[in-house]
Amino acid sequence: MTDLRVAEVYGPVRESLDRMEQNLLGVASPRFPFLADVLGYVVESRGKRIRPAIALLASRFSEHDYEVTEKMAAAVELLHIASLIHDDTSDESETRHGRATLSSLWGRDMAIQVGDYVFAAAAALVCETGSIVVIRRFSETIMDLARGQLHEVVDTHDPSRTREDYLDRISGKTASLFGVAAEAGAMLSGVSADVVDSMRTYGRSLGLAFQIVDDILDFEGAEDEVGKPIGRDLANGVLTLPAIIAMERSPNGNAVRDLFRDPGNEVYLQRAVAMAQVPAVIEDSYDVARGYIQRALDSLEGMPDVPARDSLSEIAGYVLTRRK
Repeated sequence: MTDLRVAEVYGPVRESLDRMEQNLLGVASPRFPFLADVLGYVVESRGKRIRPAIALLASRFSEHDYEVTEKMAAAVELLHIASLIHDDTSDESETRHGRATLSSLWGRDMAIQVGDYVFAAAAALVCETGSIVVIRRFSETIMDLARGQLHEVVDTHDPSRTREDYLDRISGKTASLFGVAAEAGAMLSGVSADVVDSMRTYGRSLGLAFQIVDDILDFEGAEDEVGKPIGRDLANGVLTLPAIIAMERSPNGNAVRDLFRDPGNEVYLQRAVAMAQVPAVIEDSYDVARGYIQRALDSLEGMPDVPARDSLSEIAGYVLTRRK
């Protein structure tokens, strides 16, 4: 599917998602009116809520107290929101998907403080689950997110970074959050360790595919689809899978190396982008994403035949075919 049929796919957890939204809005209602306004703007920037949906769906293989997993799902979404605030601030992005970023409206310093507040709110909410194991995994995920982001900063304008380096980076920056969403959702529902392991594999594999497709769209998509200028990652000195594959195919006289030696050179940038846009490069990149999607689907084999399993499978299909 090219779009996520939210009403149908999220059907098994629709009521829980609505209550999860109330948990999010509760974070945007502190006694400090200015902070309430800013947080309201952030929380109401609704995306597809794919991460909390995964957390809730992963919990539906066993009956349990849904309130606990709803809090976990909200914490996952808050952690995602906080990481976007910091990413947009670090990248000096003016917009995200056509909507002004926090830093462009209220300034860099304010955005950093709000991002920190949202990180803390996520941590406070996950503590309400009462599970020390889940709290620890959530804390480790925050560390993974920071590690992935630090990798990206340190590796900027370094043409020697390999496919393995890239996968390690996005494993921390993106896949870790998908992984903890699925793992913690399953764990809090009281299922067996085997089911928890399967959900962890599903989430991490899906997260890797999600980021790879996102990076493909940085070259293949239209600006109004992906919400940022085409080739912006390369312009910022960040190597993603299509560019790495292009470099593997043309090790000599590579425009990416020329660009990284002379950042800001528009001629080199256009040449580097064109290399990554070659159809064979795009197809090879999708092949890698397909491998992770297949791994995610394989992890669902043997799981109880409940509507949530079908929804998780549908989400995997969406991740591979999405345009934004």
